[in-house]
Amino acid sequence: MVPSDCKALIKRFYHLQSERIETYQLFEEGHEAYLRTGPHYDFEHYKQLVNEITQAFSGISKEVLEIKAKLHRDFDRADLSEHIEKLQSKEKQKLELTAKLQLAKQQAQDQPEDDGCQERIQELKHEIIKNKEALSEIMQDFKYDSEECD
Repeated sequence: MVPSDCKALIKRFYHLQSERIETYQLFEEGHEAYLRTGPHYDFEHYKQLVNEITQAFSGISKEVLEIKAKLHRDFDRADLSEHIEKLQSKEKQKLELTAKLQLAKQQAQDQPEDDGCQERIQELKHEIIKNKEALSEIMQDFKYDSEECD
């Protein structure tokens, strides 16, 4: 394979990361719409959204893992492969934190008298910020190391 194939893989990887960000935006918008249906929540509609979001994330992750394997196997780029491994782990954590935050927001809406709910929301938002910072660092490292494919 020629180096341009490596560049194509990296370009596709960046595209997939953009898709992941868009999917998170849809997930957030869908959850906000779901909360507006309270107190008699439209759970069926939200459940369908969660299913679609899960499928989208699963498809993205599958393709990212294929890119990771190709970079390692076909281009001997263990460094880039490691960055993707770390990224996937942080993305999984981000999704778990996002789901916890959504549950906390619903709980806060359902129990406005419970001050602990707002504290939990702030804690989760802080954890998500730290997670996003870690993701950003990994992406910076990936960008720096991937420039050698040019």
